[in-house]
Amino acid sequence: MRVVQWEIPGEGRRVGVVDGDALLDVTAGDASLDRVSAVFDSACRNGVSFEERLSRVVADEDLPRVNYSELLAASPGGESPFLHPPLDHPDPHYLLVSGTGLTHTGGMESRDKMHSGDSGGRDEPATDSARMFAMGLADGKPGQGARGAMPEWFYKGNGSTLRGPGGHLDLPAYGLDGGEEPELVGCYIVDSAGVPRRLGFSLGIEWSDHETEKINYLYLAPSKLRTCAVGPELVTDWEFSDIDLQCTVRRDGETIYESGPLKSGEKFMCHSLANCEDHHFKYTQHRVPGDVHLHFFGTSKLSFSTRDWKYRNGDVVRVSSEGNTAPLEVTVVDSAAEAASPVVAESA
Repeated sequence: MRVVQWEIPGEGRRVGVVDGDALLDVTAGDASLDRVSAVFDSACRNGVSFEERLSRVVADEDLPRVNYSELLAASPGGESPFLHPPLDHPDPHYLLVSGTGLTHTGGMESRDKMHSGDSGGRDEPATDSARMFAMGLADGKPGQGARGAMPEWFYKGNGSTLRGPGGHLDLPAYGLDGGEEPELVGCYIVDSAGVPRRLGFSLGIEWSDHETEKINYLYLAPSKLRTCAVGPELVTDWEFSDIDLQCTVRRDGETIYESGPLKSGEKFMCHSLANCEDHHFKYTQHRVPGDVHLHFFGTSKLSFSTRDWKYRNGDVVRVSSEGNTAPLEVTVVDSAAEAASPVVAESA
């Protein structure tokens, strides 16, 4: 099942299920189901799964059908109906965006070159990136009931850093560059008993400043404090095993980067999904009832290690997975001009 959230300006939020070229308007069938989180809460109260709760509504043959292509083409915040990220929270402070890196061979190689300054040739891992990846290869897919090696983990922000289809990825004045990381995103809500529940997966563009990270690996944490994009669809039955992705960047109508085929999913990772989830949700503060978690699972390729250009205002980044979901497309914009010079904290 492919689920979206959208908004009709002046009327409010809605939930829909993709049906061919159209959306089935779930909110028209039940006005209380105006967010994916509301569908989840209703499912829990009724003792059914998230998918079953939606299925009961979309079984109504008279449910209105909405033009999906028009929503995909709309700009957020305009006068026409537009898409939101497929999972969020009414209060952005109750949403955590995070990620697990160094999970794919290609991504590790890009990071290893970034921090070692050469292209390899050693028998032993030369950098912390390579050593971390080797730990995953050795013990990142433990047997059931066992805890495996801990993967890299990073924090991106709360819901205020989240962007949806057609949104903007910020290029802040204090940054050195932008950097796309096309990934799969796990979408979770913690239930009333403190159990994390995975609703499904979505496309994501994890946006980082790799130029800053390259200065020193300890700058990884601040390099991740950027916006990100997730959407357009929450796919509830996406098999997290063998996933095809592709990423392109356009500037002034011309393609300046094309990733070619990208592979993701457990088959191409050194950590299992269960191990990544365990090491994220083992922390008590990540199991607060009602909280929403969006977690990036890493990429097999970055443009940073191969390109001779930097991102600039107006660049368009697109990630797709043919046959699984509609593509995710966003635009890079200059931002935070006020932080180009030192930000001064004043006395209270």
